[in-house]
Amino acid sequence: MEREMLWTDAEEIGLRLAERHPELDPLTVRFTDLRRYVTELEGFADDPMKSNEPRLEAIQMAWLEEYTAGR
Repeated sequence: MEREMLWTDAEEIGLRLAERHPELDPLTVRFTDLRRYVTELEGFADDPMKSNEPRLEAIQMAWLEEYTAGR
């Protein structure tokens, strides 16, 4: 069984977002949408209210790393 993801699991979340939304450039995604994408991921189990700008930025950068690696 997979471990549940939390807001602090930026690398894992970034990888999952890259797999789920390969067509999206992470730098074009608004934080409100990013927050929704994260909370919709299977295995995400953290409190949606615990998101904040630094956590979303870390996730966005991890997603960007995966996005650019796949290009």
